[in-house]
Amino acid sequence: MPPILPTQINQHLLWQALTGDLPPLALPPVPIAHAGLDSRDMNAGDLFIAFQGEQTDGHHYVGQAIHRGAQAVICESRGRIQAEAAGALIIDCRREAPASATQIWRDAPTNSLAGRPLVYLVDNSVEGLQRVGGFQRIHRANPNLSVIGITGSVGKTSTKELSYAVLRQRYKTLHNKGNLNSEQGLPLTLLELESEHERAILEMGMYALGEIHTMTILARPRIGIITNVGPVHLSRMGSIENIAQAKSELVRALPSAEDGGVAILNWDDEWVKGMAELTTARIFRYGLTPEADLWADEISSDGMNGIRFRFHQRHAEDGPKGGKVESLHVRVPLLGRHSVHTALRAASLGLVEGLSWEEIVAGLQSLSSQIRLVVVPGINGSTLIDDTYNASPASMIAALNLLNDIAPENMGRRVAVLGDMRELGDHTDEGHKIVGRRAADVVDILITVGELGRAIGEEARSVGLSPERLFVTKTSEEAIALIQRAIHANDMVLVKGSRALGMDRIVPAISRDDTAHQSVHHH
Repeated sequence: MPPILPTQINQHLLWQALTGDLPPLALPPVPIAHAGLDSRDMNAGDLFIAFQGEQTDGHHYVGQAIHRGAQAVICESRGRIQAEAAGALIIDCRREAPASATQIWRDAPTNSLAGRPLVYLVDNSVEGLQRVGGFQRIHRANPNLSVIGITGSVGKTSTKELSYAVLRQRYKTLHNKGNLNSEQGLPLTLLELESEHERAILEMGMYALGEIHTMTILARPRIGIITNVGPVHLSRMGSIENIAQAKSELVRALPSAEDGGVAILNWDDEWVKGMAELTTARIFRYGLTPEADLWADEISSDGMNGIRFRFHQRHAEDGPKGGKVESLHVRVPLLGRHSVHTALRAASLGLVEGLSWEEIVAGLQSLSSQIRLVVVPGINGSTLIDDTYNASPASMIAALNLLNDIAPENMGRRVAVLGDMRELGDHTDEGHKIVGRRAADVVDILITVGELGRAIGEEARSVGLSPERLFVTKTSEEAIALIQRAIHANDMVLVKGSRALGMDRIVPAISRDDTAHQSVHHH
């Protein structure tokens, strides 16, 4: 479940956002401490939003949330019976509501509502939460707040974390925690906005056309960063053209260059390059090509110690072709050469936001841990690279490239444990084949998990991986038993695949960390 987040909102803001009316005198502006989607996390004074999730419907837990202390609830009409039974006051904000909400208060004695939980009935809980988040963004945030939106197929979260590390060198910055990058997660993050925040960095994921557009209406970004366009979510989106179109909703939403809008675009990606035509914002180009405003070369990997490269910045006033170029050698604690793009994005944002190179480099180097890529000691003296967060062909190739960058010590081997990649649609066969080909070049041992994983193995064998180096397993349990037998001292073991397959169970079972073993039983 998404985390429970501290909010900067109060009962008055909720009332205004959801009813469209001024708050009644009988309602004190009590602050709301936290907002969350899980009734089990509720405490006194919190806001509970009841959603229909994939597994459970929060509407079954409205009563529980109130009993635990929720002071406000946003839900649809099916939560009403539980709300009334729990002694809450119902505010009907639905479009077809019989009476205006304000009438409830005409006869109320002064401040009679202090301490009484309020349940706002809405037509759609997601839209209700979005109205509150959007209201906070427009009416309560710092008027000079600049929002930076980040989207793309791969690398959004690492770009967000590194950009945050850079911008906070100068500005008080908010960024969405964890993976709150959806139509529900983004407005939850907006509820955290304080008047002192000068910048907000918001990752925007998408499952369908129009979703990023909705998020831009709520967040109102001035700067947009596009990482890349690749065949992630192809089964839902149908075609790479549709994915590019969905990602481009961010650049289309930016203000014009005169109004301070900036689109930071990956000049190494043809689909992203094309988005320059779709916006009136200023274009800032980054990549590995000297055509870009900020580009990198001389990239080398120091294995577990990060990467080194040279930045080059072209000064725009001299026009794209001419112009003075500044160069700078940098080392950053990111794993794998592919991370140079993450560094380029965060540095581009720093330059656009007026930071000095000293501040930018300090931010890039302040990231103490590699983002989301966990390196842990494994059994039998091996080292594990846990990248089981999700999987797409581009992120699989990036992980294999990282494995290739790191040289195991003393006869250690490069081992990859690769599972199914889901949601690739028509691209499924080709996606798994591409990964199989790269794996054959990189690994000493390849272990595949699952039906689709088998396709990775078959392709690797067909391009020359010798059969005694390939192990095909059906389930994560079978893979675990095999790895426990096969792993030697100094082996570097990459584990990557879709969580739907239970890939996240593999690392705890083969790591040397006792706490990891314990966490397995809680899933």
